[in-house]
Amino acid sequence: MTLTRSAESWLIAEYQPTALFSLKPAWATSSGGKSLLVPTPYAIKMALLDAACRTEGVAAAKEAWPWLRDLTVALQPPERVVVTNLFTRILKPRRTPAKPGTQHGGPLGKTIGFREYVHFDGSLGVALGGALTDSARLEEWLLQINYLGKRGGFVQLLGLPTQAETLPPGFIVVDGDPTRSFLAEGVIQQLDDCDASLTFEKADVYSGKSIRLGKERVLRHVVLPYRLVRSSKSFTLYERIGG
Repeated sequence: MTLTRSAESWLIAEYQPTALFSLKPAWATSSGGKSLLVPTPYAIKMALLDAACRTEGVAAAKEAWPWLRDLTVALQPPERVVVTNLFTRILKPRRTPAKPGTQHGGPLGKTIGFREYVHFDGSLGVALGGALTDSARLEEWLLQINYLGKRGGFVQLLGLPTQAETLPPGFIVVDGDPTRSFLAEGVIQQLDDCDASLTFEKADVYSGKSIRLGKERVLRHVVLPYRLVRSSKSFTLYERIGG
């Protein structure tokens, strides 16, 4: 492996969403929960880990996981987002068996779930900062990401990722630092991230090992630069403050 760069810097990619985005907070239940307005650092790092596994194999992904996990994520939200909400029928595994011969037979039961879907009017900027141990590989993995959040939230990379010594204006660093300035009229979100104790074995969904919220998976509080423009019983429109 050739180490291409190790200095503190940022690798920046810009994605255009091509489908509705949806990602519930880490603490939400399967039956309900509002969608976050942007993908979380945890979701982005899991997408990068998936790309590493697919392109280079599990062994290479495991070797890269420690520095990939510890990257700092910054986001540049789209200019506007529209959140639509609805109730839909969903199937859930039964806690108790249904009576034989009834219309409710089978391992799955019907119930109602609350869902939100987000339309992005504009592109989403994603910046990865820290000691970029191998920026060439990281850039390749960014090229392989085709959805963020819930499966089906497709995105299209608009150009090759670029490197910068400093973060461009408009990016919000998601690291939970309480000393960072923020807009008082913005929208508060809880975005999950990877703790330093999250091992590759626990990140591997096939290992059977669980990830605990508040331990290996931590919440970062962030204020997104959005103001509420209009809302009704079925949608909410947010606009980025400052354009």
